[in-house]
Amino acid sequence: MRHRKRRKRFGRTTNQRKALFRNLLESLFIHERIETTVAKAKELRRLAERMVTLGKRGDLQARRLALQILPNRSAVAKLFSEIAPRFSDRNGGYTRIVRTRRRLKDQAEMAVIEFVDYQPKPAAKEKSK
Repeated sequence: MRHRKRRKRFGRTTNQRKALFRNLLESLFIHERIETTVAKAKELRRLAERMVTLGKRGDLQARRLALQILPNRSAVAKLFSEIAPRFSDRNGGYTRIVRTRRRLKDQAEMAVIEFVDYQPKPAAKEKSK
Protein backbone atom coordinates (compact mmCIF):
# COMPACT_ATOMS: atom_id res chain seq x y z
CA MET A 1 0.00 0.00 0.00
CA ARG A 2 1.09 3.52 -0.76
CA HIS A 3 -0.54 5.31 2.14
CA ARG A 4 1.00 8.72 2.86
CA LYS A 5 3.50 8.44 0.01
CA ARG A 6 3.61 11.88 -1.53
CA ARG A 7 5.86 11.54 -4.55
CA LYS A 8 4.69 10.40 -7.94
CA ARG A 9 6.61 7.58 -9.54
CA PHE A 10 6.04 8.47 -13.21
CA GLY A 11 6.24 4.80 -14.25
CA ARG A 12 9.99 4.73 -13.70
CA THR A 13 12.42 3.02 -11.40
CA THR A 14 14.11 5.06 -8.66
CA ASN A 15 17.34 5.54 -10.61
CA GLN A 16 15.49 6.62 -13.75
CA ARG A 17 13.40 9.07 -11.72
CA LYS A 18 16.50 10.56 -10.07
CA ALA A 19 18.18 10.98 -13.45
CA LEU A 20 15.07 12.60 -14.90
CA PHE A 21 14.85 15.21 -12.15
CA ARG A 22 18.58 15.85 -12.13
CA ASN A 23 18.39 16.67 -15.83
CA LEU A 24 15.32 18.85 -15.34
CA LEU A 25 16.98 20.70 -12.43
CA GLU A 26 20.13 21.26 -14.44
CA SER A 27 18.13 22.68 -17.35
CA LEU A 28 16.10 24.90 -15.04
CA PHE A 29 19.20 26.39 -13.40
CA ILE A 30 21.02 26.92 -16.68
CA HIS A 31 18.12 28.30 -18.76
CA GLU A 32 15.98 29.61 -15.85
CA ARG A 33 12.84 28.55 -17.72
CA ILE A 34 11.81 25.17 -19.17
CA GLU A 35 8.67 23.56 -20.54
CA THR A 36 7.58 20.16 -19.27
CA THR A 37 4.40 18.38 -18.23
CA VAL A 38 2.39 19.78 -15.32
CA ALA A 39 3.01 16.73 -13.11
CA LYS A 40 6.76 16.87 -13.64
CA ALA A 41 6.76 20.62 -13.07
CA LYS A 42 4.99 20.22 -9.73
CA GLU A 43 7.52 17.64 -8.53
CA LEU A 44 10.40 19.69 -9.91
CA ARG A 45 9.21 22.72 -7.97
CA ARG A 46 9.80 20.89 -4.67
CA LEU A 47 13.40 20.11 -5.59
CA ALA A 48 14.14 23.54 -7.06
CA GLU A 49 12.84 25.36 -3.97
CA ARG A 50 15.06 23.24 -1.73
CA MET A 51 18.09 23.89 -3.92
CA VAL A 52 17.54 27.66 -3.91
CA THR A 53 17.25 27.55 -0.13
CA LEU A 54 20.59 25.73 0.00
CA GLY A 55 22.00 28.37 -2.32
CA LYS A 56 20.81 31.11 -0.01
CA ARG A 57 22.69 29.51 2.89
CA GLY A 58 25.81 29.69 0.78
CA ASP A 59 28.19 27.80 3.07
CA LEU A 60 30.39 24.87 2.15
CA GLN A 61 28.04 22.27 3.62
CA ALA A 62 25.13 23.64 1.58
CA ARG A 63 27.26 23.48 -1.57
CA ARG A 64 28.17 19.86 -0.84
CA LEU A 65 24.53 18.95 -0.26
CA ALA A 66 23.59 20.64 -3.53
CA LEU A 67 26.30 18.71 -5.38
CA GLN A 68 24.87 15.46 -3.98
CA ILE A 69 21.50 16.25 -5.51
CA LEU A 70 22.82 17.83 -8.71
CA PRO A 71 26.38 16.74 -9.60
CA ASN A 72 26.83 19.36 -12.33
CA ARG A 73 29.36 21.87 -11.01
CA SER A 74 28.53 24.64 -13.47
CA ALA A 75 24.80 24.51 -12.67
CA VAL A 76 25.50 24.53 -8.91
CA ALA A 77 27.95 27.41 -9.36
CA LYS A 78 25.31 29.42 -11.21
CA LEU A 79 22.78 28.59 -8.48
CA PHE A 80 25.06 29.85 -5.71
CA SER A 81 26.47 32.89 -7.53
CA GLU A 82 23.55 34.22 -9.61
CA ILE A 83 20.19 32.68 -8.75
CA ALA A 84 20.20 32.41 -4.95
CA PRO A 85 21.38 36.00 -4.25
CA ARG A 86 18.38 37.32 -6.21
CA PHE A 87 16.07 35.67 -3.67
CA SER A 88 17.94 36.69 -0.51
CA ASP A 89 14.99 38.71 0.82
CA ARG A 90 12.33 36.17 -0.17
CA ASN A 91 11.18 33.38 2.15
CA GLY A 92 9.91 30.95 -0.44
CA GLY A 93 7.99 30.70 -3.67
CA TYR A 94 10.97 31.07 -5.97
CA THR A 95 9.34 29.38 -8.97
CA ARG A 96 6.07 29.66 -10.84
CA ILE A 97 4.23 27.17 -13.01
CA VAL A 98 2.23 28.48 -15.96
CA ARG A 99 0.08 26.03 -17.88
CA THR A 100 0.59 26.49 -21.59
CA ARG A 101 -0.96 23.91 -23.92
CA ARG A 102 -1.75 20.28 -24.53
CA ARG A 103 0.91 18.25 -26.29
CA LEU A 104 -0.29 17.18 -29.73
CA LYS A 105 0.90 13.57 -29.57
CA ASP A 106 -0.57 12.35 -26.26
CA GLN A 107 -2.64 15.35 -25.08
CA ALA A 108 -0.48 15.72 -21.98
CA GLU A 109 -0.98 19.06 -20.26
CA MET A 110 2.19 21.13 -20.62
CA ALA A 111 3.49 23.89 -18.39
CA VAL A 112 6.37 26.32 -18.17
CA ILE A 113 8.28 26.37 -14.89
CA GLU A 114 10.39 29.45 -14.36
CA PHE A 115 11.87 31.57 -11.62
CA VAL A 116 9.57 34.32 -10.38
CA ASP A 117 11.94 37.12 -11.40
CA TYR A 118 12.69 35.65 -14.84
CA GLN A 119 13.21 38.27 -17.53
CA PRO A 120 13.56 37.00 -21.10
CA LYS A 121 16.76 38.13 -22.74
CA PRO A 122 16.11 40.44 -25.70
CA ALA A 123 16.54 38.68 -29.01
CA ALA A 124 19.28 39.99 -31.26
CA LYS A 125 17.75 41.71 -34.26
CA GLU A 126 19.21 40.86 -37.63
CA LYS A 127 20.10 43.67 -39.95
CA SER A 128 18.20 43.48 -43.21
CA LYS A 129 19.94 44.62 -46.35
